[in-house]
Amino acid sequence: MEEALNSTINPACLQEPPLAIDVIKQLDVFGLCLYSMLTFMSCISLLLYLEQCVYIYKKLPYPKKTTIIWINGAAPVIAVMSCFGMWIPRAVMFTDMTSNSYFAVVVYKVLVLLVEEFGGSTAFLNRFSGKPFRIRTGPCCCCCVCLPLVPMSRRLLFILKLGALQYAILKTVLSVLSIILWTNGNFDLSDLEITGTAIWIGPFLGVLTLTSLWPVAIIFMNTNGFLRTLKIVPKYAMYQLVLVLSQLQTSIINILALDGTIACSPPFSSQARASMLNQQMMIMEMFIITLVTRNLYRRTYDPLPPEEHDNDQNAKAALQACLMEHDV
Repeated sequence: MEEALNSTINPACLQEPPLAIDVIKQLDVFGLCLYSMLTFMSCISLLLYLEQCVYIYKKLPYPKKTTIIWINGAAPVIAVMSCFGMWIPRAVMFTDMTSNSYFAVVVYKVLVLLVEEFGGSTAFLNRFSGKPFRIRTGPCCCCCVCLPLVPMSRRLLFILKLGALQYAILKTVLSVLSIILWTNGNFDLSDLEITGTAIWIGPFLGVLTLTSLWPVAIIFMNTNGFLRTLKIVPKYAMYQLVLVLSQLQTSIINILALDGTIACSPPFSSQARASMLNQQMMIMEMFIITLVTRNLYRRTYDPLPPEEHDNDQNAKAALQACLMEHDV
């Protein structure tokens, strides 16, 4: 039955991704213009990022500047890797693993940036030690209304940092392992059998991703009110947008390819065509995000108000609440 089914399928739909020379040969005028424009976008993203690195290195103190350089590099790195994957379809495994491993480090760096904005771990603890932190946030426990408030402490901050750091380490290790298994023919994203390695590594990486995003969300949800003068909300939104586009969008397109919704188009198989479409979309999306991120991190903002200002604001809010209660 399976042989009869395969005999009715175009052999091009079952072959490996084409070579780079085959991609170039099948391009018409529109395709050549499209590939040239996307390559130009990738180069501009990389040049803007390098110029931004020089600016940040000169203007900001250590270690904050290295953290911001890492975060600013998320969109340009993904754009450049997507460009390589677009021109060389057989290298998609390597380009995707590189992009995902880099972004895994960015997740940890976002948490570090939130702490560094208060002056570092020591200053952060001096400001928030003993204050209750709400841990009922996404993506893990947004619906768990029964979770209590947890007082901030050095131990809790260490656990939050460790929760984000584990993804950066394990994602890189599993990416290298996946490439090793792929070269030996043991790793195939289309192999959904229980004996396949992809069906085990994929869900495990999903769990690692959720557990790393949760500590970052906890810190952000409890501190973003103090960092609004630094435009931390749009900065965090750009990080979230890169996350959704690089992870969720790619997963959806891969599922559509496995389901056969995205048809093959020789010399591209169904999966290779889906990967090509994803790479092209990612280049355009990351180019726009690079421009927005560059504007956000290049601007100068008002300094962070001191802790005394926060205490005054809290006292005024409490007094206003008492007056309103008295009037009622």
